[in-house]
Amino acid sequence: MALMAGITAAAASGTACAPAQPVPPTRTVFYASVGPDLGSYTVDEAALTLTRDSVTRTPGPVQYVWVHPTAPVMYVAYSNRSTANDDHGVAAYRIDRATGRLTGLGAPLTLDNRPIHLTVHPAGRQLLIAYNQPSALTVHELGPDGSIGSPVAQREPVDAGNYAHQVRVAPSGTVVVLSTRGSDATPTTPAQPGALEVFRFSDGMLTDQRTITEGDGTAFGPRHVDFHPTKPWMYVSMERNNEVLTFEVQDDGIAASPRSTAATVSHPELRAPTQYLGPIHVHPNGRYVYVVNRSDGTVDSGGQEVHGPGENTVAVFAVDEAGGEPTLIQTIGIEAFHARTFSIHPNGKMLVTAAVAPLAERDGEDVRVVPAGFSVFGIGDDGRLTFVRKYDVDVGAGPLFWCGMVPL
Repeated sequence: MALMAGITAAAASGTACAPAQPVPPTRTVFYASVGPDLGSYTVDEAALTLTRDSVTRTPGPVQYVWVHPTAPVMYVAYSNRSTANDDHGVAAYRIDRATGRLTGLGAPLTLDNRPIHLTVHPAGRQLLIAYNQPSALTVHELGPDGSIGSPVAQREPVDAGNYAHQVRVAPSGTVVVLSTRGSDATPTTPAQPGALEVFRFSDGMLTDQRTITEGDGTAFGPRHVDFHPTKPWMYVSMERNNEVLTFEVQDDGIAASPRSTAATVSHPELRAPTQYLGPIHVHPNGRYVYVVNRSDGTVDSGGQEVHGPGENTVAVFAVDEAGGEPTLIQTIGIEAFHARTFSIHPNGKMLVTAAVAPLAERDGEDVRVVPAGFSVFGIGDDGRLTFVRKYDVDVGAGPLFWCGMVPL
């Protein structure tokens, strides 16, 4: 929830203390993108409902969104993901604190390649952008009003590994973690190793790079990481492994090897294109970890392409209070296919997944198409989820690629 709610003072200082209790904001708005359209939704946290309010047309298909930790500013990474007539960049928007509606803040930052992920330093002074092809990482200054400024020229070369997928700054603000997923072998290309690329970070400078991987890295595939709100623990979703790894966060970086490994699905040996792992978020109180298992592989069924084997579920883990190790306590279906992102309400009582696109499935003797959309869950005091409802979403303008809760 650091993504949407900022960093607590205890976490920012690195102080270990009792799990923080969620402090609800005055109002929370849910945002979700369909192609270049970024919609805002009124959230009723008691009824667990979403009501569409407004739509902002961004310069291109949305890839990811991050909110400034203190200013009412949103950063939207966009890309047409094309090899011709490329259009990549980051647009900044002011967030109206009363309505959640967006207005542009300055001209968009034009980029040479697809920005797949971005984040803001906890102090709000720098914007960090990750690119997947070619894999890269850049840092940009932010103005006092949140506007995007000049790139920070790095003193040392930045090795961004293979297929960067996410960049995060540890709560201390002094460590940056770049998840580089790598890729599996194809009939024409060899496997590319994956790794966690870890940097020291100060005044916009990335230094003292270290690589965390296993063996030659070809079986190591981190997608996203998230940090515990008060403890020195980092959780990693391993897309190519269908596992959650737990690492200790140290003063000078991340431990070289994980404290624990836990499977997220009943058949973790299944790999893409049958089974993927998605994003990971720690509950605001630090007692639970949530990961999305996603699958959109198809098989031929009587001349029709339908969903094949693979789980589309949310995996719920309880966190050991002493050592931080997660234990799987629940998996629950999302009633849709391939949720690329999900978000947790700051009050810790509501979780919403966003399924990218419609997909056909076999239903007895029939075939039915399951629409893209939002799946809404209530979160119990024990961390377990209860499915509440699904909102179908028209994705004619593009895939439902990102969603997030933003406290105003």
